[in-house]
Amino acid sequence: MLHIADHQFETAATPPVLTDDELHLWLLERPAGLAPRAMSAFAHAELGRLLGAYAGIAQPPAVGRDPHGKPFALDAQHPHFNLSHGGARIALAFARRHAVGVDVEAAGRQLAPLQLATRFFAAAETRALAAIEDADALHAAFVDLWTCKEAVLKAHGRGLAFGLDRLRFEFDHSRPRALAEIAAEAGPASEWHVARFDAGSAHAGAVAWRGDPLRVRAFHGLGTGG
Repeated sequence: MLHIADHQFETAATPPVLTDDELHLWLLERPAGLAPRAMSAFAHAELGRLLGAYAGIAQPPAVGRDPHGKPFALDAQHPHFNLSHGGARIALAFARRHAVGVDVEAAGRQLAPLQLATRFFAAAETRALAAIEDADALHAAFVDLWTCKEAVLKAHGRGLAFGLDRLRFEFDHSRPRALAEIAAEAGPASEWHVARFDAGSAHAGAVAWRGDPLRVRAFHGLGTGG
């Protein structure tokens, strides 16, 4: 599994050219003074700004939704995209020829990892989590796994309705290492690519797509930070 470290993020105000063999990941921070309840509106405004910039136009595109509710730009000149926000972070992913999924979560919230894993995850994943003795490491592993699974499901298009237990990740040193299995209608696990990324203090994130390998370029928007 790819891992995008904080030092690999570039700083940019507007996006560079997005080629067919690239995926662009943007990580933004909630502006100082912006209330949490205003986060969604701010995130969608940033999404519209970036989509317009990728298409070389000033205004955001018209957006539709597929039968499962996943949004897409109605004009084909705009790239595939996905959006997530959690805690103080916004993550956006863009690709020309591949459906993408991204998830960012605040890792500092109170969770009961093993109870949630037993309820929602594959049994082998729950066993791997249960073997982690340190509470902080368990918490971090659970949030990392959740973001990886949700990113894949968002790229697939069904989201959480597909079922978190219908895909399974292998673990390595208390971190998800690779997608090992996924239900047949989502295609072979070998066709899926997942990248974890550093999302700043007390946050975790992942981006996913199915198909050809892509070069992931990661960006912090100007005025944002880790």
